[in-house]
Amino acid sequence: MKGPQLFTPVTIGGHTYRNRIVIAPMCQYSAENGCMNDWHRIHLGQLALSGAAVLTIEATAVVPEGRITYGDAGLWDDTTEAAMGDVLDSVRRWSDMPIAIQLAHAGRKASSEVPWKGGAQLPPDHPDGWQTLAPSAQPFTADHRPPIALDRAGLDRIRDGFADAARRAARIGIDAVQLHGAHGYLLHEFLSPLSNLRDDEYGGSLENRMRFPLEVFDAVREAFPPDRGVTMRVSATDWVEGGWDIEGTIAFARALEARGCAAIHVSSGGLDPRQDIPMGPSYQVPLARAVKQACGLPVIAVGLISDYDQAEAIIGTGDADMIALARTILYDPRWPWHAAAHLGGRVTAPPQYLRAQPSRFRDLFGGA
Repeated sequence: MKGPQLFTPVTIGGHTYRNRIVIAPMCQYSAENGCMNDWHRIHLGQLALSGAAVLTIEATAVVPEGRITYGDAGLWDDTTEAAMGDVLDSVRRWSDMPIAIQLAHAGRKASSEVPWKGGAQLPPDHPDGWQTLAPSAQPFTADHRPPIALDRAGLDRIRDGFADAARRAARIGIDAVQLHGAHGYLLHEFLSPLSNLRDDEYGGSLENRMRFPLEVFDAVREAFPPDRGVTMRVSATDWVEGGWDIEGTIAFARALEARGCAAIHVSSGGLDPRQDIPMGPSYQVPLARAVKQACGLPVIAVGLISDYDQAEAIIGTGDADMIALARTILYDPRWPWHAAAHLGGRVTAPPQYLRAQPSRFRDLFGGA
């Protein structure tokens, strides 16, 4: 019988992955001045033993004011690069899982408290806060301080920050870069007409609103080694009337494809508190399907994917090329093992764990 599609290899961005399971970037809000530490060593280390195809490092700020919170990881100078490199050296000592990184700038949603302390935006005069920047001086909510609209020098500095972070990522051996163009952060803010009210060449028409995110992509693609992939995460819709929508996403995906983008991760929402999301299992999969049908880019589906048969169906029907897990794999870091056992697939496991294979699943660790 034909084996499960979830556990077949796939080649994206010049790299062949063992299966179709991506560990999505998940913010830990536990860095110190942008520097990763022992928490990240533990967190990434245990996920690197999960049997997934690729591990993605959390949203990593390319400049200090691009952090969501003061606890975000960064990759903007030699100190943050050395800290991340040290963590990754430990992970790679025991795992050969490819490692990607999400490079990000939080835009008007930056300067926030960590979630377990309420997550409120911190004012610039707070010890852990700073002035936010965005395409336009439009706050995320009425409770937020208005951001400063970026001028030409600010745009150049952020674009160059993305490129510099990509070069640093390459130096510490990261296998792929994902650019964060979703969830209401800076690149998404440029795309959406709800947050981008500019009247220059970066605002107004769809072509103009796509301009800065595409400039960032081009700069990162040039800075990162050509044999390693650069991908983009998008919010395919704002779920608000008059906002960013699937038609704009398809146009953006086609522009990215023409520039050599390796894949697109299709999420949604996060830009406007008025969003009305039809939440439920696989609720974003139709968005991924629409993008996949409209362009030739490999597509990664994300969002409330937790069931093994659900994940297999997404790949088996061709709705997406890979699926990404976030909270699901935090709750169950051995989800790929359990999915392989349920579906009749095989995963790679470290030799120290081989004796954990249940006798009824004799070929579960066949890839080890």
